[in-house]
Amino acid sequence: MVRRVLALTSGRIAVAVLVAVALLALLGPLLAPQNPLATSDHTLAAASGAHWLGTDYLGRDVLSRLLDGSRVSVLGALEVALTALAIGAVPGILSVHLGRAFEWITLRLADTLVALPFLLFAVAVIALLGNGLTQAMLVTGALVSPLFYRVARAATLSVARSPYVEAALISGASIGWVVRRHVWAKVLPPIAVALAQTIGVGFVIVSSLTFLGIGVQPPAPTWGGLLASDLGYLSHQPWAPAVPALLIMVTVWACNLLADAIRDVSGEAGRALVNRRKARANRRRDADPAPAPAPVGGVR
Repeated sequence: MVRRVLALTSGRIAVAVLVAVALLALLGPLLAPQNPLATSDHTLAAASGAHWLGTDYLGRDVLSRLLDGSRVSVLGALEVALTALAIGAVPGILSVHLGRAFEWITLRLADTLVALPFLLFAVAVIALLGNGLTQAMLVTGALVSPLFYRVARAATLSVARSPYVEAALISGASIGWVVRRHVWAKVLPPIAVALAQTIGVGFVIVSSLTFLGIGVQPPAPTWGGLLASDLGYLSHQPWAPAVPALLIMVTVWACNLLADAIRDVSGEAGRALVNRRKARANRRRDADPAPAPAPVGGVR
């Protein structure tokens, strides 16, 4: 699947953008030219050689704060996506195999979680447990998990009544073996699409919470927090919100682009894509003229 995704132009673009964002999360705090928390008298300064993106209302270097805040934003989005994957995918697969009681309970839980507004619920949990991004992301991931539950359940239902699955169960194979051997290969592509989309949703959630000042204690920098602080000084720096907003938009766009690329190369669509490429290669090979035979015996 990875090779198929990278064979698409959209897949290569999405992977390149997300790798750059991941490098920002890993190396951003180390690459920050100045201390992101250090204040100075040069408040709301324009871009210069000392401050490439200028300074904020407290004289802090904006570039350093963007680089340092990338780690919190990326980790928060991954925490949302992985929590939703762990809570939603496994019950979605097992709901097809563990009987009607387990199926009914998990379906009702999924319907309940869908009905809850995750941002408001995350705010309520933070009010009870304290202002921390980890607990907010865990709760938000749990509220997003019905997406993985329904995707995994639908993919499992498509193969649960297949003859080879029924034959394996009749022959005495365990549910775990059937899931690993037959079901997982069918479930993995749609789950990968949902995971890529959920990472983008996680970026939006993290940015929204930090924009409201929830989850991270100031003066810790985040992309959403920088966007919120810049909006208060548009009369002095009207261009300041563009950089954090652009980072958020490009990252979410790359996640959605990667989800589309995975969907295009998986399942029937993926097989059709491979067949089209093989047919195109065969036509190109047939269209190439045969090489001229080499002269024999020195005849000119």
